Amino acid sequence: MIKLVASDLDGTIIGRDNTIFENNLKAINDINNKNIDFVICTGKTYPIIKGMCNKFNASYGIFGNGNQIINLKTGEEIYKKLLTNSEINSCIDIARTHNLHVHIYTDNEIISEKELKYMDLRNYKLQQEKFYDTSLGITIVNDIKQYLSFNKANVCKLIISSESDLSNVKDEILDKEDISITTIKKYGDYKDKVINKEYEYLDITPKNINKNTALKILGNYLKVNNNEIMAIGDNLNDLDMVKNSGLGVAVANAYDELKQVAKYTTKNPVETGGFAEAVYKFIEF
Repeated sequence: MIKLVASDLDGTIIGRDNTIFENNLKAINDINNKNIDFVICTGKTYPIIKGMCNKFNASYGIFGNGNQIINLKTGEEIYKKLLTNSEINSCIDIARTHNLHVHIYTDNEIISEKELKYMDLRNYKLQQEKFYDTSLGITIVNDIKQYLSFNKANVCKLIISSESDLSNVKDEILDKEDISITTIKKYGDYKDKVINKEYEYLDITPKNINKNTALKILGNYLKVNNNEIMAIGDNLNDLDMVKNSGLGVAVANAYDELKQVAKYTTKNPVETGGFAEAVYKFIEF
């Protein structure tokens, strides 16, 4: 019996053109009416999509790929973990040696060095188009390290982006710092249509921070067993939670690596309700 449904947003519930298939929202309402907890599980930080959370009527939210868990019904913060100054400075220094673009997320800002270029530009455009109902500031600075030192900001996660392979950079960082890094590739079918660009990025968070770990923490908090959890996703940062949940689901448009570990792959992609398909297949209403 499923007692908790955890789902990624972009590419799983929200289409690549930023539309939401109506049946996905209906499925969420039916989940709530059955008193099953619905959990948003996203790489985005809470301040970015705080305004959107009401639209999805979620009970809980896992944000920043797992560095923060919030009870969306009460506003209570259940868990939070931040990057240290040493970790941040090491990542920025390595990125600079390779002339790579860096931006970071704090509790109230997206801070980009020199220009908006990749995910930071994407977030800016979505904010301008009012897709995100948020007052989150977007700040461009000449020197992120200097800015952070002066403002003593809490850094939720750091992003290093490029239009070329970042595997060597990832290895270099992990040789120096004991942190978590997820590589996200936005090529081909996964091209970023909001900014019309192909690229990849390293999503850098504190050690042992990922969606799977956060889902375990939330499951323990709610006293929900792993075999009572359905996890649905499409991207590589969903891989561990889909693989390790009692019922892991990949939507049809998911990366092949995710489909290989999922217990079920939907026939429908995100645009035609892959999320809703999974919900109605495995939960009795």
